[in-house]
Amino acid sequence: MAAILSYIERESVIHKLTGTTKLIFFIFWSIAAMVTYDTRVLIVMFFTGCLLFYVSRLKWTEIRFALIFMFVLMAINMVGIFLFSPEQGVEIYQTRHVLIHLFWRYTVTIEQLFYMFNFMMKYMAVIPVALLFILATNPSEFAASLAGIGVNYRIAYAVAIALRYIPDVQKDFREISQAQQARGIDLSKKDSFMDRMKNSSAILFPLVLASLHRIEVISNAMELRGFGKMKKRTWIVGRKLSARDYIALVMAVMTVVFSMVVTFYDGSRFYNPFL
Repeated sequence: MAAILSYIERESVIHKLTGTTKLIFFIFWSIAAMVTYDTRVLIVMFFTGCLLFYVSRLKWTEIRFALIFMFVLMAINMVGIFLFSPEQGVEIYQTRHVLIHLFWRYTVTIEQLFYMFNFMMKYMAVIPVALLFILATNPSEFAASLAGIGVNYRIAYAVAIALRYIPDVQKDFREISQAQQARGIDLSKKDSFMDRMKNSSAILFPLVLASLHRIEVISNAMELRGFGKMKKRTWIVGRKLSARDYIALVMAVMTVVFSMVVTFYDGSRFYNPFL
């Protein structure tokens, strides 16, 4: 079983970019998606993000679990938007086209569905690039990129260790789960949900203890080597920007400019097809 949301090495143009370039590109891309509610911009960004993911030679099947988890969160978010603000789309677009009245104040309108679609597309525009940034960036290079944009190297190194720790936690979880099942603790779908939750404690407690032990070992090793004594440090994986990095940075700036121009040319963040 492959590790979830951990670095996957491939031979691609995306992987050859420096960590600093990928970090800046991700930040600019996220800003462009957050600012706009223009459907046209979000659709272009979504398909561009999917194209970049394809260029990276990564496979969607390798992150199937992460995608399912994100889609479930998006679905919960959409339900929450409708429950707490069922007329938000009507207020924004200043028109009302009723499809069906459910009960009380809950009426399904085209405007609300369009608003929720745009909200969903904001996620969809960012997810491919976010996954690409996580999966195509070596943790050590990511730490170097954080330090490259001015983040304190202690914080950068802590982030790198956390990212490297994800596969280890998953490996420990699988090993402890298999060991407990060999001892007769049933975690299969044959048991009820509550029984499985109760039996999961037999995995969680050893996993927490193993994690605390690993944290202690790493912190002692870093302390013995004098980590944090100096104000600055060098990075063995740090690389200088190349021509492809500057092209990627220009694309990031152009994405933000494109988003701003198309979004605000008529003075509103929202593309309104109902006028």
